[in-house]
Amino acid sequence: MYTARVNARLDAVLPAATAYPERLHDAMRYAVLNGGKRIRPLLVYAAGESLNVSPELLDAPAVAIELIHAFSLVHDDLPAMDDDNLRRGKPTVHRRYDEATAILAADALQPLAFSVLADIEGAPSGAAIELVQLISRACGSIGMTGGQSIDLEAEGRTLTANELEHMYSLKTGALIQAAILSANLLSEGNCRDDAVALDRFSHDIGIAFQIKDDILDVIGETEIIGKQAGSDKSLNKATYPALFGIDASQARCNELLSSALDELSRFGNASAPLAWLARFIVERGL
Repeated sequence: MYTARVNARLDAVLPAATAYPERLHDAMRYAVLNGGKRIRPLLVYAAGESLNVSPELLDAPAVAIELIHAFSLVHDDLPAMDDDNLRRGKPTVHRRYDEATAILAADALQPLAFSVLADIEGAPSGAAIELVQLISRACGSIGMTGGQSIDLEAEGRTLTANELEHMYSLKTGALIQAAILSANLLSEGNCRDDAVALDRFSHDIGIAFQIKDDILDVIGETEIIGKQAGSDKSLNKATYPALFGIDASQARCNELLSSALDELSRFGNASAPLAWLARFIVERGL
């Protein structure tokens, strides 16, 4: 239900492929609408269910965060970054179009995301500004972009577990945290204790998400994971499996899942969708 909901809203906010400049708009739509599990928007809606926030209020952060995620994937795939040929089982944007168009398409997705946030209606007083601040931090130099920079600098190096998890908390976890915390900003109570629990939950799940991605890069198949398997090894990336092995990596995922689920106890049965997504993140591919 929520996947179809966010897909429909993404389709609505993206410029038509027939609108000038057509090639740029077609590339933007390709980057966003070419598949994907929509984990981050689903986390927005699931967190909203835990806090009794209406889906109508959650549409804006769900759409905005997925647009930013798509922007980041286009940039990550570029020759200057990971130089990937496949994303979600299809040619990456720079392969489907060209490198310049891919850069411009990604650059256009980010301001579109903030435009969506600015147009939110019916939110509690001040929530729109807080959402912009939350999500801009999550995708900036102290969030996702900074994490990607650390990732590039770490290639060929041996990191400690703490250093690696800090990188993961920025590169992957920051946007996941923003997805979950956005629901709390839109709740009527905007309860501090709820925010602390959700922050801890999202921190653990964000790190587990990236560790699981690293595991699947080693043991997964290209046709199933939708991108070239073994790319981390070929780039000599610092990853959990490379540094600590598959068994230790899966054990750490399980540990993070357990601690994350503990944080949901205060929300009772309302947090069942959030707990399900957490398990899916850690158990996918098993």
